[in-house]
Amino acid sequence: MSLPLLTLLIATPSVGALMLAFVPAHQRTAHRVIGAAVAILVFLMSLPLLSAFDPAATGLQLVEDAAWIPSIGAGWRLAVDGVSLWIILLTTFLTPLILIGAHSAITHRVREFVIAMLVLETAMLGALCATDLLLFYLFWELMLVPMYLLIGIWGGANRLYATVKFFIYTMVGSLLMLVGIIYLYLLAGHSFDFAQILALKLDPTQQRWLFAAFGLAFAIKVPVFPFHTWLPDAHTEAPTAGSVILAGVLLKMGTYGFLRFALPLFPHAMGEFSPLVLVLSVVGIVYGALVAWAQSDVKKLVAYSSVSHLGFVMLGIVALNTQAVEGAILQMVNHGISTGALFILVGVIYERRHTRKITDFGGLAAVMPLFTTTFIIVTMSSIGLPGTNGFVGEFLILSGSMSEGLPVLPGTPWNAWPSLSVAAVVFATSGVILGAVYMLSMVRRVFFGPLTHDANRKLADLNLREILVLAPLVLLIFGIGLFPNLLLRPMHASVNALVERTRPVVSATRQPLEMAASPQLAAPKLAASTDAPLPEAAPAEATR
Repeated sequence: MSLPLLTLLIATPSVGALMLAFVPAHQRTAHRVIGAAVAILVFLMSLPLLSAFDPAATGLQLVEDAAWIPSIGAGWRLAVDGVSLWIILLTTFLTPLILIGAHSAITHRVREFVIAMLVLETAMLGALCATDLLLFYLFWELMLVPMYLLIGIWGGANRLYATVKFFIYTMVGSLLMLVGIIYLYLLAGHSFDFAQILALKLDPTQQRWLFAAFGLAFAIKVPVFPFHTWLPDAHTEAPTAGSVILAGVLLKMGTYGFLRFALPLFPHAMGEFSPLVLVLSVVGIVYGALVAWAQSDVKKLVAYSSVSHLGFVMLGIVALNTQAVEGAILQMVNHGISTGALFILVGVIYERRHTRKITDFGGLAAVMPLFTTTFIIVTMSSIGLPGTNGFVGEFLILSGSMSEGLPVLPGTPWNAWPSLSVAAVVFATSGVILGAVYMLSMVRRVFFGPLTHDANRKLADLNLREILVLAPLVLLIFGIGLFPNLLLRPMHASVNALVERTRPVVSATRQPLEMAASPQLAAPKLAASTDAPLPEAAPAEATR
């Protein structure tokens, strides 16, 4: 009998948190060491997933299915596939770096902080592995509690406002999703099993309402414009550790939810809602970049950049072809690495100067050369410089979105969906350009020019602990940028199966929209159904 690897992976952080509860509160060093050791152990335990995972398999792997609450049809059902594999490994990779990096930033209630981080890791891993909808929902809600505490106890001056706003936004979406889960549970004959629910034949009306319930919860978590307003406040007021885990993993729960649940369960509704999701994604890309450009606070700038970057992820999901979806998953990982590193770097400079205002810096390259070099490398990754991880993800999303798959909005003047694809990609690409503008402008003002503040003249460069935290992130930036197939290959079979399963339904839903936008396209389709062959020029003439 094989070991329940996923169960051990999920349970170990909580066991570590329970151990810490018995360590006296004044032994802060012991809390930090135990917390980091447990997180490193979890990361090492997650590495066998790579060897046990079969890249050629299309279904769920490492399945664990045990009775949990049989009276209501709930089971302890866990599994992993190419969609979730790298997000799980990103979670286990970032957590020890965060705990090691928080050594000097968290100086009070250290034990409680480490416990909150480990419980949060359990919740994130559980949500990524769960294939029982009730189990998924419980882990989904559990994530709120430690994140609420991280912001509310160790956050900035306006932490209570940010905490309440974060909790209200996410709770509203979660409750609507719970209603949808209960409805599916009843339809499935009192079962929360994802496989059994996936086999249901939902009519279009049911799919619309259920997609609205699930989709709102996931859109708030991403966050998709205009549900994003809680994110900048949460990022700004959260401690560095909270910002890193929020950007690195928690936001990906929304995009993961679309891929894991909303798309396969409600493909008809996804086809109907995809024009709206497309527009909101592109608006979020441009809006996030413009607002980031206007910021005078470095941390707020990075926070708004997340709105823009995750708009690209949603664009890849809506495109619904293998290349774009693979790019979206890869960009989820890339964003966690690059934006997580940016928040760590912002935390480093804040610990030294106790300010995040861009105007309070200038000329830091002269006194902090190693910090400057690292910041510029991560910035290049964030703006998608070729050779870094950010370029690969954005390229796959944009090229996949332009080649095929985007919906046609009803009533638009475009005659064929490639035209809309080009328009969407053009607007999205403007977000890439704006990203380079605001990031490079910030780098110029912070690091170059004369030293205008005496307080900056004696700033210490990166210490050994900070180098140990940042070096793995920098290595991944170049590693993924130069060898992306190492990540793309394991996800290909799962993504291709997801696209092949859902795309025909989504395409059939988009077809009436295409006809509404372009009645000329109906002619070659009708002619093609007859026995007489069409002249080669007919399709070209029909689309002019």
